[in-house]
Amino acid sequence: MAAIKVHGAAYSTAAMRVLATLHEKDLDYELLHVDMLSGQHKKEPYVSYNPFGQVPAFEDGDLKLFESRAITRYISQQYADMGTALGFADPKKQAVSNLWIEVEAHHFDPNAQKLNFELSVKPKILGLETDQAVVAEYEPKFEKVLDVYEERLSVAQYLGGDSFTLADLHHLPTVQYLLGTSAKRLFESRPRVSAWVADITSRPSWIKVVDLRNQAFNSSKKE
Repeated sequence: MAAIKVHGAAYSTAAMRVLATLHEKDLDYELLHVDMLSGQHKKEPYVSYNPFGQVPAFEDGDLKLFESRAITRYISQQYADMGTALGFADPKKQAVSNLWIEVEAHHFDPNAQKLNFELSVKPKILGLETDQAVVAEYEPKFEKVLDVYEERLSVAQYLGGDSFTLADLHHLPTVQYLLGTSAKRLFESRPRVSAWVADITSRPSWIKVVDLRNQAFNSSKKE
């Protein structure tokens, strides 16, 4: 059995963020499925791993973590010499990458997740109608973030600098979901953002994570 365990669902954006990092590092892991649709993540024994009742939770030997971005940073640092670097040895370069990690968490993700819930989760998973008023509220906010990204990508190949880092990887799950919705046009209308999205979503590690997500969806439909 793998020393690394991820408790979560393969279709969870936060879990996908962790799984992508593990694949970039070529690490073996065990994914222990948590049935979010039945609320398993809000009950014991899962809440003993994450008291906030959110996925994923993570184990590496005797180390236990939750919060996906904290987990990805641990993996990147603990296994720095394996797989993709996902960061920089130079403190100044890493500081820039860290800045964009914060931008994703505080500016990109809040708006993207609102759109993802309305455009993808509600109609495709929960069988509910999209609230168009919410979409109309959050699309302009999201576009402002993407305008900043378009400018940033005019001077750097990736958000974090001249190579793919966690600053880019952290965007992948929500970007992937939004590409399957009407919000795809918001990426496509910005040439540099569109090229960046095409680049990061074509990474072999990410394709493996998307395959896992699709398998999880197919399994849930059969049940």
